[in-house]
Amino acid sequence: MQDIRLVIVTGLSGAGKTQAIKSLEDLGFFCVDNLPPAFVSKMAELGAGTGGKVSQIALGIDLRGGAFFGSTVEALEELERAGYAYQILFLEASDQTLVRRFKETRRRHPLASEANVLDAIAEERKRLEQLRGRATYILDTTDLNPQKLRDEVIRIFGEDREATRLFVTIVSFGFKHGLPLDSDLVFDVRFLPNPHYVESLRPLTGAVREVRDYVFRWPVTRNFMRRLVDLLDFLLPNYITEGKTQLVIGIGCTGGRHRSVAVAERLAQVFRRQGYNVVTVHRDAERDGGETE
Repeated sequence: MQDIRLVIVTGLSGAGKTQAIKSLEDLGFFCVDNLPPAFVSKMAELGAGTGGKVSQIALGIDLRGGAFFGSTVEALEELERAGYAYQILFLEASDQTLVRRFKETRRRHPLASEANVLDAIAEERKRLEQLRGRATYILDTTDLNPQKLRDEVIRIFGEDREATRLFVTIVSFGFKHGLPLDSDLVFDVRFLPNPHYVESLRPLTGAVREVRDYVFRWPVTRNFMRRLVDLLDFLLPNYITEGKTQLVIGIGCTGGRHRSVAVAERLAQVFRRQGYNVVTVHRDAERDGGETE
């Protein structure tokens, strides 16, 4: 049986379960919120059958499940019988904090139809008592804002892998085709020597070794790369500290075929070695025309 890391996120309504699940999603967990407990074992089974493509699953279970929620303990026992290990993250907060949060968001407590908010919170605590007793981690969010809650979830489940908290997409593009609209940072490399003017390289792209060798043979390119890597070495950890989870870096040349592709690939290689999750997208590399004068 393939090992699956399974986290059950539960707790009091208004304690921050949605934010916790989003934080786990940022850590690479496959997340499903408000899942009927009867499907918990099925989700673990499906994850185990992906051949490693899904190895971390987080499931949100709470009183929003209504009549389904009562079978939660039975579902956990079924998991145990099937041989799946799991952790429970239980979120709670003070009554005063929960009441304030419901007023601020104008949301209705799941049990509010049966009682006023304070009575509903008391009833929810009672119904969750057995599940709380099974919790691996109990997190009191009374004094936590969303950012601090996110930091706590990452501290518990992130295994100190700082770099994995930021997903970097490096997009090569041609300025003549327009800027990538979702770019957070854009760097213009049109000042670098252009392989377009070398007849044997013109039909190729920057993904080909011959083109990359040409682009990086020049001191100006190597100097630029050192400065760019230094800048990103400074920026990326600070983006992580700020809570950023997605970063799109645009690298543009004239047509998006040669220089931008070569620089994007080299940049991705550098930051993958540092442990970052990096993907490259070469938006314009196969467009007709490529570079122009």
